[in-house]
Amino acid sequence: MPHTEVDTLFERLFLERSTFTQKCIMLGGVKKNLCILFKYLGDVAVAVPALRALKESRPEDELHILVAEEAVPIVQHLPWVTKVWGLPRKRGKAQLSRSLPLIAALRGQRFALSVDFVGNDRGALLSWVIGAKERVGLVTELGFWGRRHCYNHPILEETIPSVDVHESERHLRLLEGIGADQNASCALEVHADASLAQEARGLLEVGSVVAHLSTSQPKKEWPVEYWRELYLRARDVGVRIVFASGPSEREQAILKALQELEPEAPIMGRISRLDLYLAVLARAGAFISGDTGPLHFAAGLGIPTLSLFAATDACRWAPLGAQHRCLTGGGCHCSGHAHVCIHATPCMRTLKVESAWDALQRLLQTSNPRSL
Repeated sequence: MPHTEVDTLFERLFLERSTFTQKCIMLGGVKKNLCILFKYLGDVAVAVPALRALKESRPEDELHILVAEEAVPIVQHLPWVTKVWGLPRKRGKAQLSRSLPLIAALRGQRFALSVDFVGNDRGALLSWVIGAKERVGLVTELGFWGRRHCYNHPILEETIPSVDVHESERHLRLLEGIGADQNASCALEVHADASLAQEARGLLEVGSVVAHLSTSQPKKEWPVEYWRELYLRARDVGVRIVFASGPSEREQAILKALQELEPEAPIMGRISRLDLYLAVLARAGAFISGDTGPLHFAAGLGIPTLSLFAATDACRWAPLGAQHRCLTGGGCHCSGHAHVCIHATPCMRTLKVESAWDALQRLLQTSNPRSL
Protein backbone atom coordinates (compact mmCIF):
# COMPACT_ATOMS: atom_id res chain seq x y z
CA MET A 1 0.00 0.00 0.00
CA PRO A 2 1.32 3.47 -0.77
CA HIS A 3 2.45 5.62 2.12
CA THR A 4 -0.18 8.33 2.47
CA GLU A 5 -0.23 11.67 4.32
CA VAL A 6 -2.59 10.07 6.82
CA ASP A 7 -0.02 7.36 7.56
CA THR A 8 2.61 10.03 8.07
CA LEU A 9 0.30 11.89 10.47
CA PHE A 10 -0.38 8.74 12.51
CA GLU A 11 3.35 7.95 12.66
CA ARG A 12 4.04 11.44 13.95
CA LEU A 13 1.29 11.18 16.58
CA PHE A 14 2.56 7.75 17.65
CA LEU A 15 6.12 9.07 17.98
CA GLU A 16 5.00 12.09 20.00
CA ARG A 17 2.85 9.91 22.26
CA SER A 18 5.72 7.47 22.76
CA THR A 19 8.06 10.33 23.63
CA PHE A 20 5.51 11.72 26.09
CA THR A 21 5.06 8.27 27.65
CA GLN A 22 8.81 7.89 28.06
CA LYS A 23 8.99 11.25 29.79
CA CYS A 24 6.16 10.23 32.12
CA ILE A 25 8.00 7.03 32.98
CA MET A 26 11.19 8.96 33.69
CA LEU A 27 9.31 11.43 35.88
CA GLY A 28 7.02 8.86 37.45
CA GLY A 29 8.91 8.80 40.77
CA VAL A 30 8.54 12.53 41.36
CA LYS A 31 5.35 13.34 43.24
CA LYS A 32 4.03 16.82 43.94
CA ASN A 33 2.55 17.89 47.27
CA LEU A 34 0.66 21.12 47.96
CA CYS A 35 0.26 23.00 51.23
CA ILE A 36 -2.64 25.47 51.43
CA LEU A 37 -2.43 28.36 53.90
CA PHE A 38 -5.08 31.08 53.80
CA LYS A 39 -4.85 33.09 57.00
CA TYR A 40 -3.04 36.08 58.49
CA LEU A 41 0.58 36.74 57.58
CA GLY A 42 1.89 35.74 61.01
CA ASP A 43 -0.02 32.45 60.82
CA VAL A 44 1.77 31.61 57.59
CA ALA A 45 5.14 32.10 59.29
CA VAL A 46 4.12 29.95 62.26
CA ALA A 47 3.12 27.10 59.91
CA VAL A 48 6.56 26.92 58.26
CA PRO A 49 7.95 24.25 60.66
CA ALA A 50 5.12 21.90 59.61
CA LEU A 51 5.81 22.57 55.93
CA ARG A 52 9.47 21.76 56.54
CA ALA A 53 8.54 18.56 58.39
CA LEU A 54 6.37 17.47 55.46
CA LYS A 55 9.27 18.05 53.07
CA GLU A 56 11.64 16.12 55.34
CA SER A 57 9.22 13.19 55.45
CA ARG A 58 9.07 13.10 51.64
CA PRO A 59 12.42 14.51 50.50
CA GLU A 60 12.14 13.26 46.91
CA ASP A 61 8.76 14.92 46.35
CA GLU A 62 8.21 18.46 45.16
CA LEU A 63 6.67 20.81 47.73
CA HIS A 64 4.38 23.58 46.50
CA ILE A 65 2.73 26.22 48.69
CA LEU A 66 -0.47 28.13 47.99
CA VAL A 67 -1.00 31.36 49.94
CA ALA A 68 -2.71 34.69 49.45
CA GLU A 69 -0.72 36.90 47.11
CA GLU A 70 0.36 39.28 49.86
CA ALA A 71 1.89 36.42 51.90
CA VAL A 72 4.20 35.15 49.13
CA PRO A 73 7.39 36.89 50.44
CA ILE A 74 7.17 34.95 53.73
CA VAL A 75 7.77 31.59 52.04
CA GLN A 76 9.15 32.57 48.65
CA HIS A 77 12.84 32.09 49.49
CA LEU A 78 12.67 28.90 51.55
CA PRO A 79 15.37 26.76 49.89
CA TRP A 80 13.44 23.48 50.20
CA VAL A 81 10.26 24.74 48.51
CA THR A 82 9.74 23.96 44.83
CA LYS A 83 7.23 26.71 44.02
CA VAL A 84 5.05 29.27 45.79
CA TRP A 85 1.68 30.13 44.28
CA GLY A 86 0.03 33.43 45.21
CA LEU A 87 -3.75 33.63 44.89
CA PRO A 88 -4.99 37.21 44.30
CA ARG A 89 -7.63 38.32 46.74
CA LYS A 90 -9.24 41.58 47.71
CA ARG A 91 -11.97 41.98 50.29
CA GLY A 92 -15.34 42.23 48.55
CA LYS A 93 -13.99 41.29 45.08
CA ALA A 94 -13.68 37.80 43.61
CA GLN A 95 -10.99 38.69 41.01
CA LEU A 96 -12.02 35.68 38.94
CA SER A 97 -10.16 36.90 35.85
CA ARG A 98 -6.88 36.41 37.72
CA SER A 99 -7.84 33.52 40.01
CA LEU A 100 -9.33 31.07 37.50
CA PRO A 101 -6.17 30.70 35.32
CA LEU A 102 -4.14 30.09 38.49
CA ILE A 103 -6.58 27.45 39.72
CA ALA A 104 -6.48 25.78 36.31
CA ALA A 105 -2.68 25.73 36.45
CA LEU A 106 -2.80 24.16 39.91
CA ARG A 107 -5.20 21.46 38.68
CA GLY A 108 -2.75 20.76 35.88
CA GLN A 109 -0.02 19.93 38.40
CA ARG A 110 -1.93 16.74 39.38
CA PHE A 111 -0.82 16.85 43.01
CA ALA A 112 -0.51 13.56 44.86
CA LEU A 113 -1.30 15.26 48.19
CA SER A 114 -2.74 18.54 49.39
CA VAL A 115 -2.89 19.70 53.01
CA ASP A 116 -5.17 22.57 54.02
CA PHE A 117 -3.76 23.80 57.34
CA VAL A 118 -6.51 26.31 58.07
CA GLY A 119 -9.75 24.66 56.99
CA ASN A 120 -11.67 27.83 56.12
CA ASP A 121 -14.20 27.90 53.29
CA ARG A 122 -11.73 29.22 50.73
CA GLY A 123 -9.11 26.58 51.50
CA ALA A 124 -11.66 23.76 51.55
CA LEU A 125 -13.16 24.68 48.19
CA LEU A 126 -9.74 25.11 46.61
CA SER A 127 -8.66 21.71 47.96
CA TRP A 128 -11.64 20.14 46.21
CA VAL A 129 -11.27 22.08 42.94
CA ILE A 130 -7.51 21.51 42.65
CA GLY A 131 -8.26 17.82 43.10
CA ALA A 132 -5.16 16.22 44.63
CA LYS A 133 -5.43 12.45 44.94
CA GLU A 134 -5.15 12.67 48.75
CA ARG A 135 -6.70 15.74 50.37
CA VAL A 136 -6.04 16.38 54.07
CA GLY A 137 -7.81 19.27 55.74
CA LEU A 138 -8.68 20.70 59.13
CA VAL A 139 -12.43 20.71 59.73
CA THR A 140 -13.95 23.18 62.20
CA GLU A 141 -17.53 23.82 63.33
CA LEU A 142 -17.66 27.06 61.36
CA GLY A 143 -18.22 27.46 57.64
CA PHE A 144 -20.55 25.88 55.10
CA TRP A 145 -22.04 22.42 55.75
CA GLY A 146 -20.18 20.60 52.97
CA ARG A 147 -16.70 21.64 54.03
CA ARG A 148 -15.61 18.25 55.36
CA HIS A 149 -16.60 16.62 52.07
CA CYS A 150 -13.97 18.67 50.24
CA TYR A 151 -11.34 16.38 51.79
CA ASN A 152 -10.99 12.62 51.65
CA HIS A 153 -8.96 12.77 54.87
CA PRO A 154 -10.75 15.33 57.13
CA ILE A 155 -9.14 16.04 60.50
CA LEU A 156 -11.59 17.27 63.13
CA GLU A 157 -10.30 20.34 64.98
CA GLU A 158 -11.36 18.91 68.36
CA THR A 159 -8.93 15.99 67.91
CA ILE A 160 -5.96 18.37 67.95
CA PRO A 161 -5.04 19.71 71.44
CA SER A 162 -5.32 23.47 71.82
CA VAL A 163 -4.43 24.00 75.51
CA ASP A 164 -0.74 24.58 76.29
CA VAL A 165 0.23 23.45 72.78
CA HIS A 166 2.09 25.83 70.50
CA GLU A 167 0.48 26.57 67.14
CA SER A 168 3.51 25.16 65.27
CA GLU A 169 3.08 21.89 67.16
CA ARG A 170 -0.65 21.85 66.35
CA HIS A 171 0.22 22.09 62.64
CA LEU A 172 2.51 19.10 63.06
CA ARG A 173 -0.37 17.12 64.58
CA LEU A 174 -2.31 17.67 61.37
CA LEU A 175 0.44 15.77 59.53
CA GLU A 176 0.67 12.88 61.97
CA GLY A 177 -1.36 10.54 59.78
CA ILE A 178 0.84 11.07 56.72
CA GLY A 179 4.17 10.31 58.34
CA ALA A 180 5.61 13.68 59.38
CA ASP A 181 7.94 13.53 62.39
CA GLN A 182 5.99 14.76 65.43
CA ASN A 183 9.30 15.63 67.12
CA ALA A 184 10.48 17.81 64.25
CA SER A 185 11.95 21.21 65.08
CA CYS A 186 9.42 24.00 65.61
CA ALA A 187 12.00 26.72 64.91
CA LEU A 188 10.57 29.32 62.55
CA GLU A 189 12.29 29.93 59.24
CA VAL A 190 12.04 32.98 56.99
CA HIS A 191 14.55 34.15 54.37
CA ALA A 192 14.75 37.72 53.14
CA ASP A 193 15.28 38.54 49.47
CA ALA A 194 19.05 39.00 49.14
CA SER A 195 18.59 41.32 46.16
CA LEU A 196 16.98 43.91 48.48
CA ALA A 197 19.92 44.08 50.92
CA GLN A 198 21.29 47.30 49.41
CA GLU A 199 17.94 49.07 49.59
CA ALA A 200 17.42 47.86 53.16
CA ARG A 201 20.82 49.20 54.23
CA GLY A 202 19.57 52.77 53.90
CA LEU A 203 16.48 52.16 56.02
CA LEU A 204 17.89 50.67 59.23
CA GLU A 205 21.23 50.83 60.99
CA VAL A 206 22.49 47.29 61.45
CA GLY A 207 22.21 45.98 65.02
CA SER A 208 19.37 48.32 66.02
CA VAL A 209 16.61 47.12 68.33
CA VAL A 210 13.37 47.30 66.35
CA ALA A 211 10.25 48.02 68.42
CA HIS A 212 7.08 47.28 66.45
CA LEU A 213 4.18 49.19 68.00
CA SER A 214 1.11 47.98 66.13
CA THR A 215 -0.77 44.68 65.87
CA SER A 216 -3.89 43.48 64.04
CA GLN A 217 -6.00 44.18 67.16
CA PRO A 218 -5.59 47.32 69.28
CA LYS A 219 -6.12 45.30 72.47
CA LYS A 220 -2.75 43.57 71.83
CA GLU A 221 -0.84 46.87 71.66
CA TRP A 222 1.31 48.24 74.48
CA PRO A 223 0.43 51.84 75.46
CA VAL A 224 2.40 54.52 73.61
CA GLU A 225 3.51 56.16 76.85
CA TYR A 226 5.09 52.84 77.91
CA TRP A 227 7.08 52.74 74.67
CA ARG A 228 8.32 56.28 75.33
CA GLU A 229 9.54 55.34 78.81
CA LEU A 230 11.28 52.25 77.43
CA TYR A 231 12.98 54.41 74.81
CA LEU A 232 14.26 56.86 77.43
CA ARG A 233 15.73 54.06 79.55
CA ALA A 234 17.45 52.56 76.52
CA ARG A 235 18.77 55.91 75.30
CA ASP A 236 20.35 56.64 78.68
CA VAL A 237 22.58 53.56 78.38
CA GLY A 238 23.28 53.84 74.65
CA VAL A 239 20.88 51.19 73.33
CA ARG A 240 19.43 52.29 69.99
CA ILE A 241 15.71 51.53 69.60
CA VAL A 242 14.03 52.27 66.27
CA PHE A 243 10.23 52.32 66.25
CA ALA A 244 8.18 50.75 63.46
CA SER A 245 4.54 50.10 62.69
CA GLY A 246 2.34 48.58 60.01
CA PRO A 247 1.55 50.53 56.82
CA SER A 248 -2.15 51.26 57.49
CA GLU A 249 -3.29 54.71 58.55
CA ARG A 250 -4.37 53.43 61.98
CA GLU A 251 -0.99 51.81 62.59
CA GLN A 252 0.98 54.81 61.34
CA ALA A 253 -1.06 57.01 63.68
CA ILE A 254 0.49 55.12 66.62
CA LEU A 255 3.95 56.18 65.45
CA LYS A 256 2.77 59.77 65.15
CA ALA A 257 1.44 59.65 68.70
CA LEU A 258 4.84 58.46 69.91
CA GLN A 259 6.57 61.27 68.01
CA GLU A 260 4.33 63.80 69.69
CA LEU A 261 5.35 62.42 73.11
CA GLU A 262 9.03 62.05 72.21
CA PRO A 263 10.11 63.93 69.05
CA GLU A 264 13.67 62.54 69.23
CA ALA A 265 12.62 58.88 69.10
CA PRO A 266 13.97 57.26 65.88
CA ILE A 267 11.11 56.28 63.57
CA MET A 268 11.30 53.83 60.68
CA GLY A 269 9.56 55.15 57.60
CA ARG A 270 6.43 53.50 56.26
CA ILE A 271 7.28 50.31 54.34
CA SER A 272 4.32 49.02 52.36
CA ARG A 273 6.16 46.14 50.66
CA LEU A 274 6.49 43.00 52.76
CA ASP A 275 9.55 41.75 50.89
CA LEU A 276 11.40 44.99 51.66
CA TYR A 277 10.24 44.99 55.28
CA LEU A 278 11.72 41.49 55.73
CA ALA A 279 15.03 42.65 54.23
CA VAL A 280 15.09 45.62 56.61
CA LEU A 281 14.14 43.49 59.58
CA ALA A 282 17.01 41.10 58.83
CA ARG A 283 19.43 43.91 59.81
CA ALA A 284 18.03 44.21 63.36
CA GLY A 285 19.98 43.14 66.43
CA ALA A 286 16.83 42.40 68.44
CA PHE A 287 13.07 42.81 68.13
CA ILE A 288 10.34 43.68 70.63
CA SER A 289 6.58 43.79 70.08
CA GLY A 290 3.20 42.46 71.06
CA ASP A 291 1.58 39.46 69.40
CA THR A 292 1.87 40.38 65.73
CA GLY A 293 3.06 38.98 62.42
CA PRO A 294 6.41 40.85 62.40
CA LEU A 295 7.27 39.12 65.70
CA HIS A 296 7.15 35.78 63.90
CA PHE A 297 9.01 37.19 60.89
CA ALA A 298 11.83 38.35 63.17
CA ALA A 299 12.03 34.97 64.90
CA GLY A 300 12.12 33.25 61.50
CA LEU A 301 14.96 35.53 60.39
CA GLY A 302 16.98 34.43 63.42
CA ILE A 303 16.65 37.70 65.34
CA PRO A 304 16.37 37.50 69.17
CA THR A 305 12.91 38.64 70.25
CA LEU A 306 11.10 39.93 73.31
CA SER A 307 7.34 39.48 73.04
CA LEU A 308 4.69 41.18 75.15
CA PHE A 309 1.67 38.96 75.75
CA ALA A 310 -1.49 39.60 77.73
CA ALA A 311 -4.39 39.73 75.27
CA THR A 312 -3.55 36.37 73.67
CA ASP A 313 -2.11 33.01 74.74
CA ALA A 314 1.69 33.10 74.96
CA CYS A 315 1.88 29.30 75.23
CA ARG A 316 0.29 29.04 71.81
CA TRP A 317 1.83 32.01 69.98
CA ALA A 318 5.10 33.26 71.54
CA PRO A 319 8.26 32.32 69.56
CA LEU A 320 9.99 29.17 70.78
CA GLY A 321 13.74 28.87 71.42
CA ALA A 322 16.47 29.99 73.79
CA GLN A 323 17.02 33.34 72.06
CA HIS A 324 13.39 34.38 72.48
CA ARG A 325 11.94 35.82 75.68
CA CYS A 326 8.33 36.46 76.56
CA LEU A 327 6.74 38.78 79.11
CA THR A 328 3.19 37.87 80.09
CA GLY A 329 0.51 39.94 81.74
CA GLY A 330 -2.70 39.26 83.60
CA GLY A 331 -4.72 38.01 80.64
CA CYS A 332 -7.55 39.63 78.72
CA HIS A 333 -11.10 39.61 80.07
CA CYS A 334 -12.59 40.24 76.61
CA SER A 335 -13.63 37.77 73.92
CA GLY A 336 -10.81 36.40 71.85
CA HIS A 337 -12.44 37.91 68.75
CA ALA A 338 -12.78 41.40 70.25
CA HIS A 339 -10.42 43.97 68.73
CA VAL A 340 -10.48 46.42 71.63
CA CYS A 341 -10.24 45.63 75.34
CA ILE A 342 -13.16 47.19 77.22
CA HIS A 343 -11.99 46.19 80.70
CA ALA A 344 -11.38 49.00 83.21
CA THR A 345 -7.69 48.05 83.28
CA PRO A 346 -6.71 46.80 79.80
CA CYS A 347 -4.59 43.68 80.03
CA MET A 348 -1.56 45.13 78.19
CA ARG A 349 -1.22 47.80 80.87
CA THR A 350 -0.37 45.05 83.36
CA LEU A 351 2.97 44.67 81.54
CA LYS A 352 5.13 47.26 83.28
CA VAL A 353 8.01 49.13 81.69
CA GLU A 354 10.43 48.04 84.44
CA SER A 355 9.81 44.39 83.64
CA ALA A 356 10.11 44.93 79.89
CA TRP A 357 13.36 46.88 80.28
CA ASP A 358 14.88 44.21 82.52
CA ALA A 359 13.88 41.49 80.04
CA LEU A 360 15.28 43.47 77.09
CA GLN A 361 18.60 44.00 78.86
CA ARG A 362 18.88 40.27 79.61
CA LEU A 363 18.05 39.48 75.98
CA LEU A 364 20.72 41.86 74.70
CA GLN A 365 23.32 40.60 77.17
CA THR A 366 22.73 37.03 75.98
CA SER A 367 22.53 37.70 72.25
CA ASN A 368 24.94 40.62 71.90
CA PRO A 369 26.90 41.52 75.08
CA ARG A 370 28.58 44.48 73.34
CA SER A 371 25.22 46.21 72.87
CA LEU A 372 25.08 47.18 76.56
